[in-house]
Amino acid sequence: MMKQVIVYSMDDCVECEFVKRVLTEEKVPFEVRDIRASEKYQQEVEEFGFLGVPVTVWENRAIKGFTPELQEIIDRAKNG
Repeated sequence: MMKQVIVYSMDDCVECEFVKRVLTEEKVPFEVRDIRASEKYQQEVEEFGFLGVPVTVWENRAIKGFTPELQEIIDRAKNG
């Protein structure tokens, strides 16, 4: 099974766009889950303990926002 980064996002979210841009520039594949398109995705974000987006997930690690911790997820994803 392929491990993948997941970015919970929504339209008109500047911070979400920053996260997706950085992942793209770092050549890290990711899946975007729009919380406005699916109530299930919103529930998943809440299960991680967050109310807003962006939330970036790799394996069992979830972070909120465009923070320095994002680099840790990028490094882990690249090294598999």
